[in-house]
Amino acid sequence: MIIGVVFMEDRYDESNKITIISILLNIGLTILKIFAGFLGNSTAIIADGLHSASDIITSIGILIGNKISRKPRDKEHQYGHEKAESLVAFILSAVLILVAVKIGYDGIVSLLNLSKVKIPTILPLIVAAISIGVKEYQYQITIRVAKKTNSSALKADAWHHRSDALSSIAAFIGIGGAILGFKILDPIASIIVAIVVVKIGIDILKSSCGELMDSSISDNDINEIENIVENYEKIYGIKDLKSRKYGSIAYVDMSIFIDKSKTLEEAHEIADKLEKKIISNLGYIKEINIHTEPFNN
Repeated sequence: MIIGVVFMEDRYDESNKITIISILLNIGLTILKIFAGFLGNSTAIIADGLHSASDIITSIGILIGNKISRKPRDKEHQYGHEKAESLVAFILSAVLILVAVKIGYDGIVSLLNLSKVKIPTILPLIVAAISIGVKEYQYQITIRVAKKTNSSALKADAWHHRSDALSSIAAFIGIGGAILGFKILDPIASIIVAIVVVKIGIDILKSSCGELMDSSISDNDINEIENIVENYEKIYGIKDLKSRKYGSIAYVDMSIFIDKSKTLEEAHEIADKLEKKIISNLGYIKEINIHTEPFNN
């Protein structure tokens, strides 16, 4: 017996809305940072602006992934297209790692060539401070929707925003340090940020790989399903509980034991109510297949 998750369309609409907001904010930040960098003699804020530009590209990737994921199942994709989200998350995490490596590399180069680092004006420092606030705001609103919708792709995009905030912090420290005469602060801050962002990127990469390889749901959620079944008075046991993630959603298969005196219609009703109970508790589960077996009292 199979029933679907009713909030799937709403979650895509929420994801698209927050992603469009991010794109508009990043376009503004990119223009502001690059303008301030050229006008204020700061290569750090220009690099930070290019980082914001990369966020625009990754957010567009989120919109494309959502468009594909919400397509209904068809003959070639009989379980749907939700894995597109995991694929987008995989790509975005790889981009995040590459951006972090570039930040770290530039930091090392600057560290080895401090004499070539120019003294910036106050303008890039102000823009870096604005960027820190805006990017942290973007992270907070995006990660909140990512957790609500269980979207790995949106989570990856949220951490792109956080990495940009960290990049802006590094730029702020570097620009401020350069103005005060401490040029070495800029490259050191960049290298530290790069290490942190690489760690985040690897974590997201591992998670998206697990989803692409149909990893099971968490142990906590498995325990919750087992507890629901055990506390259901008309069910005498459970076996062969299996689950697999499929992008941001999941499928569950199980067998339950029901009193052998029950009619087929009664067994069907028990299984149907159990499905609804589990999905009401774990909304990201899209479908549950339940096989009923006779139990001898």
